[in-house]
Amino acid sequence: MSVQLYARDVGAGTPLVLLHAFPLSSAMWLDQREGLADRFRVITPDLRGFGGSLLGTDEPSIDAMADDVAAVMRRLGVTRAVIGGASMGGYVAMALCRRRPDLVQGLVLAGTRAAADTDAVRRERLRQAERLDREGGVQVLVDEVLPRLVGPTTLRQRPLVYGRVRGLVQAAPPRAAAWAQRAMAARGPAFDTLRGLTVPALVVVGDEDALAVQDEARAMADALPDAELLVVPGAGHLCTVERPDAFNDAVAEFAAALTRAAR
Repeated sequence: MSVQLYARDVGAGTPLVLLHAFPLSSAMWLDQREGLADRFRVITPDLRGFGGSLLGTDEPSIDAMADDVAAVMRRLGVTRAVIGGASMGGYVAMALCRRRPDLVQGLVLAGTRAAADTDAVRRERLRQAERLDREGGVQVLVDEVLPRLVGPTTLRQRPLVYGRVRGLVQAAPPRAAAWAQRAMAARGPAFDTLRGLTVPALVVVGDEDALAVQDEARAMADALPDAELLVVPGAGHLCTVERPDAFNDAVAEFAAALTRAAR
């Protein structure tokens, strides 16, 4: 059963629905709301349990998160949108493509993976979820997840960006983070969904991403029938936050081309 998501909704034009990374909230899309809302309608939901959205009582599931997004689009009167997802948001975006392809005008995948977790990664997620539940705090995320979210260039040259990401991680609700880790651990591969996609796609990856590496980005781009790949220099896993200028320019060009094609 879907929960009602809190969503920021700014601008006008072709809708862009941007889904945030783990364990952040829609606050990560500040630069996109400011940089893209003069040309597009930018909708940034808080996925269930994060930011201003309730967690609900469903079993952990990426599909449930995708159904939440479909429901918020319906509530906002959006029949089709460019769906963008970063990291965990990419998993949700791919699930939405599988469950509600009619809602997807184009797809943007940033710092994410179409493969299921390896056994080792799955065990790590479940161990972290248990610690989050047991401790009732997010220190495990600060210690183990935060260091891999940004690249070394950001650590050296963009201390304010790193500080902002750290603050967003520290603000994560422990129960929601545990739920999301279990949902991600349970997800299957999405390559069949990508192969069946009938709309254009943009795959974005930071050249310093240690979590969703360039080979995985290329595998997604190769699986998609109509995709372009952008490698962002000097960015790690959160290329959307670390190099928002490069990300925004690419998304604006991609969405503008879709808008022209739809006329």
